[in-house]
Amino acid sequence: MSIRHPWYFIPSLYFAEGVPYILINVVSVIIYKNLGINNARIAFWTSLLYLPWVLKMLWSPLVEVYSTKRNWIIYSQLAMMFCLILAALSLQLSNFFLISLIIFTIGAFISATHDIAADGIYLLALTLKQQEFFAGIRTIFYRLAVIFGSGLLVFLAGNLQKKWDNVSSSWTFCLGLSGLIFGIIFIYHQLILPDPPVEITEHSLISQKVKKTPPFWEIFISYFRQPKIVAILAFILFYRFGEAMLVKLTSPFLLDKAEQGGLGLSTETVGLVYGTFGIIALIIGSILGGIVIAKYSLKKMIFPLALALHLPNLFYVYMSLGEPPLQFVYLLVALEQFGSGLGLTAFMVYLMQIAQGKYKTSHYAISTGIMALGMMLPGAVSGYIQQEVGYTVFFVIVCLFAILGIATVFFVPIEKRKS
Repeated sequence: MSIRHPWYFIPSLYFAEGVPYILINVVSVIIYKNLGINNARIAFWTSLLYLPWVLKMLWSPLVEVYSTKRNWIIYSQLAMMFCLILAALSLQLSNFFLISLIIFTIGAFISATHDIAADGIYLLALTLKQQEFFAGIRTIFYRLAVIFGSGLLVFLAGNLQKKWDNVSSSWTFCLGLSGLIFGIIFIYHQLILPDPPVEITEHSLISQKVKKTPPFWEIFISYFRQPKIVAILAFILFYRFGEAMLVKLTSPFLLDKAEQGGLGLSTETVGLVYGTFGIIALIIGSILGGIVIAKYSLKKMIFPLALALHLPNLFYVYMSLGEPPLQFVYLLVALEQFGSGLGLTAFMVYLMQIAQGKYKTSHYAISTGIMALGMMLPGAVSGYIQQEVGYTVFFVIVCLFAILGIATVFFVPIEKRKS
């Protein structure tokens, strides 16, 4: 198959990467909140859904060695279509919480595998110059998927709830719609997605040698033999620790009534505040973060960008102390997401910088897997902490943990950019 221009497949590929991640890890929180599940159970169980992204480092060598990245992408998209449809139907069952969690878990493993293959084909099918150019493009379309999931779908579900007076049916429709869209993406990529010649050649050579010299342990050993690996691991685990606690309780805080310490917003309003305007601000922050890093270097900018990520957490302390006007909520959430975009860009650029050598796809997967662990563990306990201490104290705790994330930037090794 001839190599197609990246514009044909990079936007759709990273949109497909973003949709299941946001549905499984963020929108599921809103679904369960709408269906009456308490904050502690929501935060704990949906945080465990990060686990496949933690463990993907374990099977990333398999994606590296067996079959091609194109095949992994195509078949994982087909499987994701069925997962989303089944998840939609499960919400009509009396034991929907358990069944949907199982389906979301399977979907998370499929999505994590898709991520490995998508990042791999990005590195193989694009030249270095194209990789640099499309780094921002792929981020934009990933974020558009986030807007679709946490913005458009949430807004649609909220309106359907009012129209149909049926919460579960509204979410069944929205998840089913997502499954249909994935089916269209699957068909499109079956026709459009390239098979890079370099991968076909490498895969043929690896397949001949895999029985004699399986690279599985070699990949892990090469990753953990990096200089100053302890500082690198601490940075990956703790940089987003406070954010990990915050993100699991943001939607419940916006949805909970004032007597519960929340802001009492409707589902469709949350779709606009957090899932649309907030994500647009995050996209702008991500783009600006990339521009700043390109101009001044990551080494010079990582500390101010870390501050941009963590300082806006104070906005949630402020909002929990009173009932700010809705337009002010829009502004504060947008500013927090803008800072998140700045800080997260620095983080992801660093992960790409340390993914070097012949196993760069697997090394990047290992780094993002450790990142997911750093998101899963604090997220899992955040709901229990919030229920014990209330929203205000909880957000103060988030700010204290943010100090730990900021501190790690002083120890992580960052190479000076070559002129």
